[in-house]
Amino acid sequence: MAEKKIIAVLGSTGSQGGAVCRAILADASGGFACRAITRDPGKEKARALAAQGAEVVAADIDDIESLKKAFAGAHGVFAVTNFWEHFSAEKETAQAKNIADAARAAGVKHVIWSTLEDTRKQMSPDDQRMPMLQGNYRVPHFDAKAEADAYFADLPVTYLLTTFYWDNLYSFGLAPKKGADGNYSWAFPMADKKLAGIAAEDIGKIAYAIFKAGEQYIGKSVGIYSEALTVDEMGAKLSKALDLPPIHYHAAGADEYRGYGFPGADEMGNMFQYYRDFDDAFFALRDVNLARSLNPSMQTFDQFVEAHKDQIKAAMS
Repeated sequence: MAEKKIIAVLGSTGSQGGAVCRAILADASGGFACRAITRDPGKEKARALAAQGAEVVAADIDDIESLKKAFAGAHGVFAVTNFWEHFSAEKETAQAKNIADAARAAGVKHVIWSTLEDTRKQMSPDDQRMPMLQGNYRVPHFDAKAEADAYFADLPVTYLLTTFYWDNLYSFGLAPKKGADGNYSWAFPMADKKLAGIAAEDIGKIAYAIFKAGEQYIGKSVGIYSEALTVDEMGAKLSKALDLPPIHYHAAGADEYRGYGFPGADEMGNMFQYYRDFDDAFFALRDVNLARSLNPSMQTFDQFVEAHKDQIKAAMS
């Protein structure tokens, strides 16, 4: 049997990277091996990947020399950064440069860079509808990734444009909350516009399918989502699946949402406003049919909720 091609996966204990690892490991005859990169190989999620057959390697995204060692001998790299760990666009672009430089030094044959678009293209610098954040960004975790695309341009790269993942309902505290009156409600500055979503697990399966496709997607952008629903539609589906009373949707203003005060409220307020006000531009970059062709088992929102009932209910209490 031919030696398996190694995919070095960053963020292996996180949402996207972990899903890529599981997709590789679930396909024992697929010709690929998973090298799970993490700062702490001793953490529970890293040990679980090792138990499933992953090669777990220690490296730090802020340390380029450790990345070069971790990428050595790899066929491919799944590259992802985590803005929400530090909330710094500048740090995110620096980390992306480290990844690209290390991949170049290692001579890898395929990089998938999990990126997003530059929202600033939709507004002139003096547009007052949305505040600038961190000096030069509208939605820092979008715009910084888009800036970092240039670091990967001379590599055999696929730009994977993702979207809001439904896992945020329980992992990021965005599920409806129960009020003192026993009723549930949530607030988003989305008006009646549709929010495109996907399960993080499905992002991993799509990324793995892109690696398996070989050269077909090198040099291309692949924009994905699974289903687009209004917040009211999502609430109705949650109510039905979890056997709850109707969920009240407060269509907050973007300024109101930015003022809620939780960590990242201004960032998320801008993000949801971008989804709302520039939905045509957002959807123009994403193809649900391509996503489903890469991952025929991609979950609908109903299927995702059914599979994660307990986690969502716990987050709503």
